[in-house]
Amino acid sequence: MIEERLPALLSHLDAQLGTFPPPHKAFREALKGAAEVLGQAFHDGVDVVQLVHARAGFVDEILQRAWHAHIPGDEQAALVAVGGYGRGELHPASDVDVLILTADEPDGMASHLEPLVMFLWDIGLEIGHSVRSLAQCVSEARQDLSVTTNLMEARLLAGEERLFQEMAGLTGPSQVWPSSEFFVAKRSEQQLRHQKANDSSQDLEPNIKNNPGGLRDIQMIGWVAKRHFGATRLSDLKRHGFLTESEYRSLKEAEHLLWKIRFALHLVAGRREDRLLFEHQRALTRLFGYGEGNAAVEAFMQNYYRVTIELQRLGEMLLQLFEEAIVQGNLLGEPKPLNRRYQKRGDYLEVINPGIYARSPLALLEIFLLMQQHPELKGVRATTIRAVRAHRHLVDDRLRNDIRARSLFMEILRQPAGITRELRRMHRYGILARYIPAFRNITGLMQFDLFHAYTVDEHILMVVRNLRRFNLAEYAQECGLCHELVHQVPKRELLYLAGLFHDIAKGRGGDHSGLGSQDARAFCQEHALSCYDAELVAWLVEQHLMMSSTAQRKDIDDPEVINRFAGQVGTPERLRYLYLLTVADMRGTNPGLWNSWKGALLSTLYQRTLQVLQRGLDRPEDANTRIQAVQDGARRLLLEEGFSEEDVNLCWINLSTEYFLQTPPDAIAWQTKLLMAQKGRIDGPHVHLREDKQRGCSELFTFGPDRDGLFAGTTAVLDQLGIDILGARIDKSTEGVSINSYFILEADGSQLTPVRQREACELVSRVLEDPIGRGRTRSRPLSRRLRAFTCPTEITFEQNTTQKLTEMVLSTQDRPGLLSLVGWALADQGLRLHSARVVTEGAFARDRFTLTDLSDGPILSPEKLAELKHALSDAIKPPSEKVM
Repeated sequence: MIEERLPALLSHLDAQLGTFPPPHKAFREALKGAAEVLGQAFHDGVDVVQLVHARAGFVDEILQRAWHAHIPGDEQAALVAVGGYGRGELHPASDVDVLILTADEPDGMASHLEPLVMFLWDIGLEIGHSVRSLAQCVSEARQDLSVTTNLMEARLLAGEERLFQEMAGLTGPSQVWPSSEFFVAKRSEQQLRHQKANDSSQDLEPNIKNNPGGLRDIQMIGWVAKRHFGATRLSDLKRHGFLTESEYRSLKEAEHLLWKIRFALHLVAGRREDRLLFEHQRALTRLFGYGEGNAAVEAFMQNYYRVTIELQRLGEMLLQLFEEAIVQGNLLGEPKPLNRRYQKRGDYLEVINPGIYARSPLALLEIFLLMQQHPELKGVRATTIRAVRAHRHLVDDRLRNDIRARSLFMEILRQPAGITRELRRMHRYGILARYIPAFRNITGLMQFDLFHAYTVDEHILMVVRNLRRFNLAEYAQECGLCHELVHQVPKRELLYLAGLFHDIAKGRGGDHSGLGSQDARAFCQEHALSCYDAELVAWLVEQHLMMSSTAQRKDIDDPEVINRFAGQVGTPERLRYLYLLTVADMRGTNPGLWNSWKGALLSTLYQRTLQVLQRGLDRPEDANTRIQAVQDGARRLLLEEGFSEEDVNLCWINLSTEYFLQTPPDAIAWQTKLLMAQKGRIDGPHVHLREDKQRGCSELFTFGPDRDGLFAGTTAVLDQLGIDILGARIDKSTEGVSINSYFILEADGSQLTPVRQREACELVSRVLEDPIGRGRTRSRPLSRRLRAFTCPTEITFEQNTTQKLTEMVLSTQDRPGLLSLVGWALADQGLRLHSARVVTEGAFARDRFTLTDLSDGPILSPEKLAELKHALSDAIKPPSEKVM
């Protein structure tokens, strides 16, 4: 189809030429028609390689006609395609990069060149252009690596061929940027580019061009090959011995998929776009026939990630081969044997004879142990990596059942250093997924949400890394308690095994914790661990979510919650293991969501549970004991500052038992001083803020005459300031004074600066002084990322008979101002809010509120609960969904 329709468009264009200036409309229509033809051809299944080259060829024709219409034939100038366009590759919205090359200073041609450039913009070509003389080209190429790279791919479109050839010669490797210097500079450039993507090809919204394993990495291989070997195609590297046939096919297959995704991405976005944003992932999933829903998106993205992972592995090996050939040469020196299978050459490990892998596949695992035992080694030689990749199929059932292999794998996990590094290397070389077949299923598996920042395989290795870092003094400040506890763990390899298996069953359907527990138990038994150790690892995997769920979703100030959790854990040893795994897991799920508040919740839960376990499960702590302990602690602090016990008791007599259950001694002492300073006269609102080191956040404390809308107004202001609300405690004295605490951090998880503290206090004070509740203000709009996800609203109720409260759990899509909307809905329903526990998991909010009616009793009426559910659902709907 395109072989007929594109020439027809050019013929129609030619029929309208012959005047000057050339008709803009005719050129625009030709370009628009070509875009429609190519877009339809893509949807009809025409191969993307043909389409990419066809668009470049069509643009060639357009530019040549424009050039000849504007530039006299006797001018010493040339129109040159550079960059990707120079390679003859144009996606639907790719920039058209051109160089206008002149023999002398280009100023003399300004009267011709300026109209040409304006014309190209006017007809709708997104051109990236430079105008340089021959001398300027050479000078710029010497100074700027990107200019040299662009000129390497130059292709003459129109004008003086002699001038073009002269430019190519003067900017070649014999004149500027010799191949060794070029390689070192491009490798450094690539490393910086990869660092911006955290050296991972598995960002949740990856850049398919610039991320590791992206199109730029393929181009990097081509640039080095062209600069050093004069290769014009990747296939030329086979002739030079740098690519095997299978490796070449892998490269081309990866390039084909990435081209197909990029072509579709430009069509879907309607502009140049190389980021697979969440909204585009959904569109491409449908376009490529994966279906609808999150599972379809995850399947599409897993295919993408697996291709980029393999491309990253292959690219790493090829570039190391290039480095050895281009830079190191004979500098590696003579080999020094390490054992009968491996030797050290320079700073790199090398297999003595690649044939050893076929005779003894055990050597495929030994390489990683040797790298741990010889920290002076910088890496593995590329030829050895290639041999490992070529023989990885030998890691099969026979090897997995070999007691020597099992012992070797456990020895790797028991080494004092290098565990994370070598597990990552094992994954890169494709050995880890062969040795633990279940790992293959989760390689490249993403979870289509904002909560999980990594694919499952990346997350698992991140968790193991976090567990290892607990051992190291230089990371002790990240979690001092973890650093202390990990040295009390007798067998740290059990922790690493739990980390490896805790999410290994994701994507199978069913309970991944239970399925992973079965895998972990079997693996431990096969690797000769004791029954006790195998059961401990299996229990950790099965219960790896229990501690985070309890800390974030339960009221850990309630002694009954602590006692119940302690009963589930059972022993201090299990508690230590579980705490360490939980912290490592949460920190490795999404660095942007981890904060000091969550760390404080976990450490508080650990300390309180440990106290119960040490005291004995048959002697649980009750509420009265807890209240007496915190009052004694707060009273001691106040007496030390000179306050009288009588004044303190007089202040406390009006406060509820829930207040003392939920507030630690230091906070009680601070708040008591503020309350006593009013000498019994609290006529208006008061707002104070302090840094709460125990909770790992800032505490905003407000008190004043109680009225409707205090919670809603306060949370609305904090939302408008972009401050995250982590939790709230709402109380009222017997004298009608509202006593509220809000636990807050900046959106990035940091503490509020003094300036921000003053701003928050001032704005909250203004709202609380407004008797009509000015807090009903417009919320900030949803972010682009949040708009990409939907979550049905679910509201459930539980009756807390002990505390005579109704607990409401709200699961819904997170949005700005959500807590304020909830607060106003509760006020409108005539209900009292006692506490809010906020849990945000990416795009989803799973918040827990404790409520009573105005008589401070639980809400027992089914009709009232149904009315509340309906009112709250309506209140939090986006305006676009509400029925007018």
